[in-house]
Amino acid sequence: MGMLSLPGFLSCGKKKDFSLSNEKDAGGSDENAERGNWSSKADYLLSMVGYAVGLGNVWRFPYLTYQNGGGAFLIPYSLMLALAGLPLFFMECSLGQFASLGPVSIWRVLPLFQGVGVTMVIISTFVAIYYNVIIAYALYYLFASFQKVLPWSDCFSWADEFCSKTRLVSDCNTTLNGEIIHANYSFITSNNLTCMNGTMNYKPGQFPSEQYWNKVTLQRSSGLDETGNVVWYLALCLLLSWMIIAAVLFKGIKSSGKVVYFTALFPYVILLILLVRGATLEGARDGIEYYIGRQSNITKLMEAEVWKDAATQIFYSLSVAWGGLVALSSYNKFHNNCYSDAILVCVTNCVTSIFAGFAIFSILGHMAFVSERPVSEVVDSGFDLAFVAYPEALSKLPVSPLWSFLFFFMLLLLGLDSQFATIETITTTIHDVYPEVMKKLRIPVTLGVCILLFFLGLICVTQAGIYWVNLIDHFCAGWGILIAAVLEIIGIVYIYGGNRFIEDIEMMIGKKSRLFWLWWRMCWFFITPVLLMAILVWSLVTFSTPTYGSVLYPTWGTAVGWCMIIFCVIWIPIIAIYKIIKAEGNLCQRIISCCRPTANWGPYLECHRGERYSHIVDPKKEKEHEIPTVSGFVYTQQ
Repeated sequence: MGMLSLPGFLSCGKKKDFSLSNEKDAGGSDENAERGNWSSKADYLLSMVGYAVGLGNVWRFPYLTYQNGGGAFLIPYSLMLALAGLPLFFMECSLGQFASLGPVSIWRVLPLFQGVGVTMVIISTFVAIYYNVIIAYALYYLFASFQKVLPWSDCFSWADEFCSKTRLVSDCNTTLNGEIIHANYSFITSNNLTCMNGTMNYKPGQFPSEQYWNKVTLQRSSGLDETGNVVWYLALCLLLSWMIIAAVLFKGIKSSGKVVYFTALFPYVILLILLVRGATLEGARDGIEYYIGRQSNITKLMEAEVWKDAATQIFYSLSVAWGGLVALSSYNKFHNNCYSDAILVCVTNCVTSIFAGFAIFSILGHMAFVSERPVSEVVDSGFDLAFVAYPEALSKLPVSPLWSFLFFFMLLLLGLDSQFATIETITTTIHDVYPEVMKKLRIPVTLGVCILLFFLGLICVTQAGIYWVNLIDHFCAGWGILIAAVLEIIGIVYIYGGNRFIEDIEMMIGKKSRLFWLWWRMCWFFITPVLLMAILVWSLVTFSTPTYGSVLYPTWGTAVGWCMIIFCVIWIPIIAIYKIIKAEGNLCQRIISCCRPTANWGPYLECHRGERYSHIVDPKKEKEHEIPTVSGFVYTQQ
């Protein structure tokens, strides 16, 4: 009945083996010798900070703040952190640490919802493909910074007639022979005339950095229909970024946990340098005042869209429902204080976003001053903020190549440590399904994942690549994550049992008072699921055809986007139906058995199971067994 499969972990960190040759603990100081643990608490915290703090903190948050009234946006942002971000973050960290399992295997807690874990991993895979392309952009600009004159600092040979560092006048009124006439600007300049104040009309113009981004970096085509060629230097940068990731992750968390000491901390040094430099630029004060001062638009809080943007930004910024939080936390020691970790990482992430906002808005204020425009009209999108607005501002600074190098080096580091955790999510899932294979072939498997994702990402470095990046981001990083999060919290709180889950957490961090759990119960049982459902419904109701700038996507492109999101979430019903078919009994009994934890659900190590989980079989045994339960139903071991 499964009792024969019990040999395995009989004490923490020691694997029972009757052969003398294997007496030595292979895990060293690891509590969990089979899976391994973080070398130190700092490794884990910095990896979590690196995962949560990414490129979105530097351009998505500032752009949403910029778009939604400046400093007024910080009010809904802070509320959404407390109501949606923290509860989900704490839940996922606790789940991963409690069972020491990745985002797919963790659903032994609720077999019917195992497809939710599969959805999380597939979405993370899609995101890993395009996220590394953005890192490749940063690498390209980093290498381009090693020039005496930045190549986007002026309208060089690649520019067209619309390129200008100042606004382009099309026509105006002037005085000729004592009469006021309206004339073309070229006529006025050729005749040494001057425009009358307030009569100038401007034609569309583009900063050199904007044309460099589109014409040189991307070699951007007219739309998704025109794929064009692979941009060879972007392809090489993409290859280099995957080589860096494979090199860092070849030993899993043991190697990545050391690299994040640099990749997670150094961006703060660069941000501080950029803030100090930006604050000394002309016009910086206007940018800061738009961010937190008199120019903030409080009336924006009356718009539902602002609250939706705040909730989604918190949601995406903290990386909940991507599977990475569960994967990283699964390598913690059982009694680690995951509660304090969740609070610390969430607060650090949000403070970083706000801090980055100061550096960014000081530069936006300077750009507004130079271009003689209001701060609210300087940029059009998040990508423009990172690869048009910043390079333009940096090109105007003394020793501009140095500042450009620092900025894009910061973007590179922010992107890499988030990508480390995303790939670790994928390899952790493979480890949980094939532990013996990963033990022997971790390096080839990790290398194979990186090579596969590199080839899949080549479509994103064609001349239509930016349209693919935007399309994947629009669909996969949107509704799929929301659907997974809604099902995750409903499954854990309402099916597995919120109070039972709290007892699991107390096995790790110790008993807490009812008052301590009051806020978390309110969020988990009501506030957070209702909020997530509202965001999901609102996003679907307000759906519009995706665009990149002024370029509208073709119908087939939108269809491809829907196919990607369907491919991500279709596994939820497919695996649920599969589990029900494999269960025993009538339909009602099958559904009930699939809504209960499997026989091997619980703490990974026997010494942590206590009386509540003393009956479970060895979690390492993946072969299916039928285990009779106290209630008379049959569980199917995962």
